[in-house]
Amino acid sequence: MSKNIKLISIVLFALFSFFILLKGLDKSNIYSPEIKESNVDFNFKAKYLFSEEEVFINELLNNEGMSLINIWASWCSPCRDEHAYLLNLKSLNKLSIIGINYKDDEKNAKQFLSELGNPYTNIITDPKGINSIEFGAFGVPESYLIENKSKLIIQKFIGPLDDKAFAKIINIVQ
Repeated sequence: MSKNIKLISIVLFALFSFFILLKGLDKSNIYSPEIKESNVDFNFKAKYLFSEEEVFINELLNNEGMSLINIWASWCSPCRDEHAYLLNLKSLNKLSIIGINYKDDEKNAKQFLSELGNPYTNIITDPKGINSIEFGAFGVPESYLIENKSKLIIQKFIGPLDDKAFAKIINIVQ
């Protein structure tokens, strides 16, 4: 009798595990910068880097044109590499660049900008990284090109901006 109960328990557990794993196969695991749908809630609050004032990121996306949200950190070597591209994008009239400073020391972030220049229209901080993760970021740097009116993410750039990404952004914005 005891052996039957153990056997039935094992079979039920195996069936349960099988159906859980089978259900997991239906879940999409495609993570691509080409995906254009936006599930991001832009109503999160963050503090500006250069003041104690808090702002909803939604308020930063309320103008005409497009925004490039760039997640960066002073300790991030690839962020240094892409910084020149951001400085060049700053000259585009229809594009505002919003920086999200990720898990960084404020003093180091300010020093980074003082040393390399400030390409950002606005900079908010994300000291715990929670807002960046909610945004869908895998790491730093990452950039999101957003159409401000619809709040639609047009393009996601994983990793540092390069010549190809730079040309693509200019092509889309103009």
